[in-house]
Amino acid sequence: MSSPKRSVGEQLKEWRQRRRLSQLELAMDAEISARHVSFLETGRSQPSREMILRLAERLEVPMRERNVLLVAAGFAPVYPVRSLDDPALEAARKAIDVVLEAQKPYPAFALDRHWNVCASNAALPEMYAGVDASLMARPVNAMRISLHPQGLAQRIVNFAEWRAHLLARLRQQVETTGDPVLAELLREVAGYPAPEAAAGEHAAAEHAIVVPFRIRTVAGVLSFFSTTTVFGTPVDVTLSELMVELFFPMDRATADAVQRLAQKQEARAAA
Repeated sequence: MSSPKRSVGEQLKEWRQRRRLSQLELAMDAEISARHVSFLETGRSQPSREMILRLAERLEVPMRERNVLLVAAGFAPVYPVRSLDDPALEAARKAIDVVLEAQKPYPAFALDRHWNVCASNAALPEMYAGVDASLMARPVNAMRISLHPQGLAQRIVNFAEWRAHLLARLRQQVETTGDPVLAELLREVAGYPAPEAAAGEHAAAEHAIVVPFRIRTVAGVLSFFSTTTVFGTPVDVTLSELMVELFFPMDRATADAVQRLAQKQEARAAA
Protein backbone atom coordinates (compact mmCIF):
# COMPACT_ATOMS: atom_id res chain seq x y z
CA MET A 1 0.00 0.00 0.00
CA SER A 2 1.53 3.30 -1.09
CA SER A 3 1.88 6.11 1.44
CA PRO A 4 -0.38 9.13 0.92
CA LYS A 5 1.15 12.11 -0.84
CA ARG A 6 1.98 15.01 1.43
CA SER A 7 0.45 18.36 0.66
CA VAL A 8 2.63 21.31 -0.29
CA GLY A 9 1.73 22.91 3.04
CA GLU A 10 2.94 19.89 5.00
CA GLN A 11 6.18 19.87 3.05
CA LEU A 12 6.76 23.59 3.59
CA LYS A 13 6.21 23.10 7.31
CA GLU A 14 8.70 20.23 7.36
CA TRP A 15 11.36 22.33 5.59
CA ARG A 16 10.75 25.22 7.98
CA GLN A 17 11.15 22.95 10.98
CA ARG A 18 14.25 21.36 9.48
CA ARG A 19 15.76 24.85 9.24
CA ARG A 20 14.71 25.49 12.85
CA LEU A 21 12.70 28.58 11.96
CA SER A 22 9.47 29.78 13.52
CA GLN A 23 6.59 30.86 11.32
CA LEU A 24 7.32 34.45 12.29
CA GLU A 25 11.00 34.18 11.37
CA LEU A 26 10.18 32.70 7.97
CA ALA A 27 7.48 35.31 7.40
CA MET A 28 9.85 38.16 8.15
CA ASP A 29 12.51 36.73 5.86
CA ALA A 30 10.00 36.19 3.03
CA GLU A 31 8.32 39.57 3.66
CA ILE A 32 4.87 38.10 4.21
CA SER A 33 2.72 37.77 7.34
CA ALA A 34 3.07 34.95 9.86
CA ARG A 35 -0.68 34.43 9.41
CA HIS A 36 -0.14 33.75 5.71
CA VAL A 37 2.63 31.24 6.49
CA SER A 38 0.28 29.49 8.92
CA PHE A 39 -2.52 29.37 6.34
CA LEU A 40 -0.17 27.94 3.71
CA GLU A 41 1.09 25.21 6.04
CA THR A 42 -2.39 24.16 7.15
CA GLY A 43 -3.85 24.26 3.65
CA ARG A 44 -6.25 27.12 4.33
CA SER A 45 -4.47 29.02 1.54
CA GLN A 46 -2.90 27.63 -1.61
CA PRO A 47 0.49 29.10 -2.58
CA SER A 48 1.16 30.51 -6.00
CA ARG A 49 4.09 29.26 -8.03
CA GLU A 50 6.00 32.43 -7.19
CA MET A 51 5.29 32.06 -3.47
CA ILE A 52 6.57 28.47 -3.46
CA LEU A 53 9.80 29.54 -5.13
CA ARG A 54 10.19 32.49 -2.76
CA LEU A 55 9.74 30.36 0.36
CA ALA A 56 11.95 27.59 -1.06
CA GLU A 57 14.70 30.14 -1.65
CA ARG A 58 14.46 31.46 1.92
CA LEU A 59 14.42 27.90 3.28
CA GLU A 60 17.39 26.89 1.09
CA VAL A 61 15.45 23.95 -0.29
CA PRO A 62 17.54 21.94 -2.80
CA MET A 63 16.45 22.35 -6.42
CA ARG A 64 15.30 18.75 -6.73
CA GLU A 65 12.97 19.24 -3.77
CA ARG A 66 11.74 22.59 -5.10
CA ASN A 67 10.39 20.66 -8.07
CA VAL A 68 8.65 18.30 -5.63
CA LEU A 69 7.01 21.28 -3.88
CA LEU A 70 5.79 22.68 -7.20
CA VAL A 71 4.32 19.36 -8.30
CA ALA A 72 2.57 18.94 -4.93
CA ALA A 73 0.90 22.30 -5.51
CA GLY A 74 -0.18 21.38 -9.03
CA PHE A 75 2.53 23.24 -10.95
CA ALA A 76 5.08 21.94 -13.45
CA PRO A 77 8.71 21.57 -12.32
CA VAL A 78 10.93 24.50 -13.32
CA TYR A 79 14.38 23.02 -12.80
CA PRO A 80 15.48 20.47 -15.44
CA VAL A 81 17.08 17.20 -14.38
CA ARG A 82 19.61 16.05 -16.97
CA SER A 83 22.32 13.46 -17.20
CA LEU A 84 25.83 14.86 -17.06
CA ASP A 85 26.27 13.44 -20.58
CA ASP A 86 23.33 15.49 -21.89
CA PRO A 87 24.39 17.81 -24.76
CA ALA A 88 22.87 20.75 -22.87
CA LEU A 89 25.51 20.26 -20.15
CA GLU A 90 28.43 19.89 -22.56
CA ALA A 91 30.07 23.15 -21.48
CA ALA A 92 29.79 22.20 -17.81
CA ARG A 93 31.17 18.72 -18.47
CA LYS A 94 34.13 20.19 -20.36
CA ALA A 95 34.79 22.56 -17.47
CA ILE A 96 34.79 19.61 -15.05
CA ASP A 97 37.19 17.66 -17.28
CA VAL A 98 39.55 20.66 -17.45
CA VAL A 99 39.58 20.99 -13.65
CA LEU A 100 40.14 17.26 -13.12
CA GLU A 101 42.91 17.06 -15.72
CA ALA A 102 44.66 20.15 -14.34
CA GLN A 103 44.80 18.55 -10.90
CA LYS A 104 47.11 15.75 -12.06
CA PRO A 105 49.20 14.12 -10.68
CA TYR A 106 47.01 14.58 -7.59
CA PRO A 107 43.61 12.86 -7.31
CA ALA A 108 40.39 14.66 -8.24
CA PHE A 109 36.79 13.48 -8.48
CA ALA A 110 33.36 14.73 -9.53
CA LEU A 111 30.70 13.33 -7.18
CA ASP A 112 26.92 13.27 -7.42
CA ARG A 113 24.54 13.95 -4.52
CA HIS A 114 24.91 10.38 -3.22
CA TRP A 115 28.74 10.43 -3.31
CA ASN A 116 28.94 8.32 -6.46
CA VAL A 117 31.95 9.12 -8.64
CA CYS A 118 30.77 10.63 -11.94
CA ALA A 119 34.26 11.37 -13.25
CA SER A 120 37.86 11.29 -12.07
CA ASN A 121 41.33 12.08 -13.40
CA ALA A 122 42.54 8.50 -12.68
CA ALA A 123 45.57 9.90 -10.85
CA LEU A 124 47.56 7.96 -8.24
CA PRO A 125 46.24 4.44 -8.95
CA GLU A 126 48.62 3.19 -6.23
CA MET A 127 46.18 4.59 -3.69
CA TYR A 128 43.68 1.80 -4.51
CA ALA A 129 46.05 -1.15 -4.09
CA GLY A 130 44.31 -3.93 -2.17
CA VAL A 131 40.81 -2.46 -2.44
CA ASP A 132 38.16 -5.15 -2.90
CA ALA A 133 36.96 -5.38 -6.50
CA SER A 134 33.31 -5.04 -5.46
CA LEU A 135 34.00 -1.54 -4.13
CA MET A 136 35.61 -0.56 -7.44
CA ALA A 137 32.57 -1.62 -9.49
CA ARG A 138 30.61 1.26 -11.01
CA PRO A 139 29.17 3.38 -9.68
CA VAL A 140 32.06 3.75 -7.24
CA ASN A 141 30.83 5.34 -4.02
CA ALA A 142 33.42 7.58 -2.36
CA MET A 143 31.99 7.08 1.14
CA ARG A 144 31.93 3.30 0.88
CA ILE A 145 35.40 2.98 -0.64
CA SER A 146 36.83 5.30 2.03
CA LEU A 147 35.24 3.73 5.11
CA HIS A 148 34.70 0.07 4.25
CA PRO A 149 37.21 -2.25 5.97
CA GLN A 150 38.02 -3.80 2.59
CA GLY A 151 38.45 -0.39 0.99
CA LEU A 152 40.90 2.39 1.77
CA ALA A 153 40.20 2.20 5.51
CA GLN A 154 42.79 -0.51 6.02
CA ARG A 155 45.56 1.86 4.89
CA ILE A 156 44.35 5.27 6.13
CA VAL A 157 46.83 6.13 8.88
CA ASN A 158 44.52 8.61 10.66
CA PHE A 159 41.38 6.57 9.99
CA ALA A 160 39.44 7.56 13.13
CA GLU A 161 39.98 11.25 12.36
CA TRP A 162 39.14 10.92 8.66
CA ARG A 163 36.09 8.77 9.41
CA ALA A 164 34.74 11.36 11.87
CA HIS A 165 35.25 14.06 9.24
CA LEU A 166 33.39 12.16 6.49
CA LEU A 167 30.52 11.15 8.77
CA ALA A 168 30.11 14.75 9.93
CA ARG A 169 29.86 15.89 6.31
CA LEU A 170 27.33 13.18 5.52
CA ARG A 171 25.21 13.99 8.59
CA GLN A 172 25.17 17.64 7.57
CA GLN A 173 23.97 16.72 4.08
CA VAL A 174 21.21 14.51 5.49
CA GLU A 175 20.11 17.34 7.77
CA THR A 176 20.19 19.86 4.93
CA THR A 177 18.53 17.81 2.20
CA GLY A 178 16.36 15.25 3.97
CA ASP A 179 17.44 12.79 1.25
CA PRO A 180 16.43 9.23 2.31
CA VAL A 181 19.17 7.67 0.15
CA LEU A 182 21.80 9.74 1.96
CA ALA A 183 20.24 8.82 5.29
CA GLU A 184 20.52 5.12 4.39
CA LEU A 185 24.12 5.62 3.21
CA LEU A 186 24.93 7.28 6.54
CA ARG A 187 23.38 4.38 8.46
CA GLU A 188 25.40 1.89 6.38
CA VAL A 189 28.85 3.48 6.55
CA ALA A 190 28.48 4.51 10.20
CA GLY A 191 27.96 0.81 10.92
CA TYR A 192 31.30 -0.25 9.45
CA PRO A 193 33.94 -1.31 12.02
CA ALA A 194 35.71 1.69 13.53
CA PRO A 195 39.00 1.41 15.43
CA GLU A 196 39.77 3.50 18.48
CA ALA A 197 41.47 6.81 17.73
CA ALA A 198 45.22 6.80 18.16
CA ALA A 199 46.53 8.58 21.23
CA GLY A 200 46.51 12.33 20.67
CA GLU A 201 44.72 12.06 17.32
CA HIS A 202 41.63 14.01 18.38
CA ALA A 203 43.76 16.60 20.17
CA ALA A 204 45.78 17.13 17.01
CA ALA A 205 42.59 17.44 14.96
CA GLU A 206 41.33 20.23 17.20
CA HIS A 207 44.34 22.37 16.31
CA ALA A 208 44.47 21.46 12.61
CA ILE A 209 43.56 24.01 9.96
CA VAL A 210 42.20 21.23 7.75
CA VAL A 211 41.55 17.54 8.36
CA PRO A 212 44.36 15.60 6.64
CA PHE A 213 43.98 12.43 4.63
CA ARG A 214 47.00 10.23 5.32
CA ILE A 215 47.28 6.97 3.40
CA ARG A 216 49.93 4.27 3.33
CA THR A 217 51.16 3.40 -0.21
CA VAL A 218 54.12 1.71 -1.89
CA ALA A 219 55.80 5.14 -1.81
CA GLY A 220 55.26 5.52 1.94
CA VAL A 221 52.66 7.55 3.80
CA LEU A 222 51.16 10.28 1.61
CA SER A 223 49.37 13.23 3.23
CA PHE A 224 46.70 15.31 1.49
CA PHE A 225 44.07 17.90 2.21
CA SER A 226 40.97 18.30 0.08
CA THR A 227 38.83 21.13 -1.25
CA THR A 228 35.24 20.97 -2.49
CA THR A 229 34.07 23.01 -5.47
CA VAL A 230 30.45 23.49 -6.56
CA PHE A 231 28.84 25.28 -9.48
CA GLY A 232 27.77 28.86 -8.81
CA THR A 233 24.13 29.81 -9.51
CA PRO A 234 23.18 26.57 -11.30
CA VAL A 235 19.69 26.25 -12.79
CA ASP A 236 19.97 22.51 -13.47
CA VAL A 237 19.35 19.98 -10.70
CA THR A 238 22.29 17.78 -11.70
CA LEU A 239 24.76 20.65 -11.61
CA SER A 240 23.37 21.98 -8.33
CA GLU A 241 24.11 18.62 -6.69
CA LEU A 242 27.57 18.06 -8.17
CA MET A 243 30.72 18.33 -6.03
CA VAL A 244 34.29 18.40 -7.34
CA GLU A 245 36.77 17.10 -4.75
CA LEU A 246 40.40 18.08 -5.31
CA PHE A 247 43.27 16.63 -3.27
CA PHE A 248 46.47 18.60 -2.64
CA PRO A 249 49.74 17.52 -0.97
CA MET A 250 50.11 18.51 2.67
CA ASP A 251 53.90 18.52 2.51
CA ARG A 252 56.89 18.47 0.17
CA ALA A 253 57.56 14.78 0.79
CA THR A 254 54.09 13.88 -0.50
CA ALA A 255 54.42 16.18 -3.51
CA ASP A 256 57.79 14.65 -4.45
CA ALA A 257 56.57 11.07 -3.95
CA VAL A 258 53.46 11.59 -6.09
CA GLN A 259 55.56 13.21 -8.84
CA ARG A 260 57.89 10.19 -8.87
CA LEU A 261 54.98 7.76 -9.05
CA ALA A 262 53.43 9.74 -11.92
CA GLN A 263 56.71 9.73 -13.83
CA LYS A 264 57.01 5.94 -13.44
CA GLN A 265 53.43 5.50 -14.67
CA GLU A 266 54.13 7.69 -17.73
CA ALA A 267 57.29 5.70 -18.46
CA ARG A 268 55.40 2.39 -18.31
CA ALA A 269 52.69 3.77 -20.59
CA ALA A 270 55.28 4.94 -23.13
CA ALA A 271 57.20 1.63 -23.11
